[in-house]
Amino acid sequence: METEVRVESGGPRVGGWRSALAGYLRANARQYAMIVALAAIWIVFAVLTDGVFLSARNVSNLVVQTVTTAILAIGVVLVIVAGHIDLSVGSVLGFTGAVCGTLMISRGWGVLPAVVATLAVGLAIGAWHGFWVAYRRVPAFIVTLASMLAFRGLIIGITGGQTQGLEMAPEGVAERFKLIGQGYLPVWRPAAQGQLHDTSLYLALAVAAVLVVVRLRSRAARRRDALPVPPAWVEALRIGLLLAVVGAFAAVMVSYQGIPWSVVLLLALAALFAFIANDTTFGRRLYAIGGNPEAARLSGIHVPRTTLGLFMVMGLMSALAGIVYTSRLNAATTSAGQNAELDAIAAAVIGGASLMGGEGTVLGALIGALVMASLDNGMSLLNLDITWQYVIKGLILLLAVWVDMAQRRSAR
Repeated sequence: METEVRVESGGPRVGGWRSALAGYLRANARQYAMIVALAAIWIVFAVLTDGVFLSARNVSNLVVQTVTTAILAIGVVLVIVAGHIDLSVGSVLGFTGAVCGTLMISRGWGVLPAVVATLAVGLAIGAWHGFWVAYRRVPAFIVTLASMLAFRGLIIGITGGQTQGLEMAPEGVAERFKLIGQGYLPVWRPAAQGQLHDTSLYLALAVAAVLVVVRLRSRAARRRDALPVPPAWVEALRIGLLLAVVGAFAAVMVSYQGIPWSVVLLLALAALFAFIANDTTFGRRLYAIGGNPEAARLSGIHVPRTTLGLFMVMGLMSALAGIVYTSRLNAATTSAGQNAELDAIAAAVIGGASLMGGEGTVLGALIGALVMASLDNGMSLLNLDITWQYVIKGLILLLAVWVDMAQRRSAR
């Protein structure tokens, strides 16, 4: 029997569901491999901890712990896409968090002025990095390595070498600031204890609806532009999996304390930067620069100006992460952000970003951040010695880079 051949306006498709599925999985192998690996990590830790890892309380703590790394990873993946690296994000996180805490504790500032000033400091730091990388042609590795050391020292200078607890801030300031990193969405209609958290449920339903609309609009746009699209049943399966993930997450959140404000912030940032990366001129220029800087320059892209803007965005994201981190701890500490740059880079690479530049996605960075946070959380529940925690995370980063290089060699 001959294999049926069908053609849609979106491009040719070879009949037979096995061939269609195999082709689709090959095209998205890296993305689904990450999801499978994350699921495997969760299953292993759930078994080893007798189910504690997947309890509602621990999953809620896990997603809150993921936020800081994920915010950094969103910025880092764009930097890597453009062919650069930023080793300073952990130190900048700690420095900006200390600035925010100090403004409220020592200067008596309110939450909003302190947050705005901290974001401005982050932008200025990013502009400093971008100036040296873009206009003085100093490698980003050296510029950000210097800042990693410098800002680690400035953290000690600002805090006086001691933890600055936000309980020393003016009355009411600490309570409002804590909502950023520790607060949850309020209940729309107060009900008896143990009932589902309605506001979080409505938000989850809204997110699910947006995901369906975005996927369908993307498919329609590709067909309109005569680009290849997967079979309808494959698209339906993909949407079903997305909805299953959102549903599982929502089920856990609404049965506990609801969705944290920090997670809402992360989702908003992820949506914004996914749009920037995929649908704006700035995002397309970053991929072009990372793929071939000289070709990008000859095509009319102002590479230095784009690079300056990129590092300013990274500085802003580091400041945001610093604010969330300080709020979650309710203190500005001298050790804040230590090794955070390694977690962020590892999250971006595990998520599919290539250190050679030109490849990487915001979604992949989020999955990578969740992988790193899951490893930290699971190993802590198992009381694994800190020595082996660092060893395991280092080996996973090495494996992720090796996989990327192996795929590049096979593609040639």
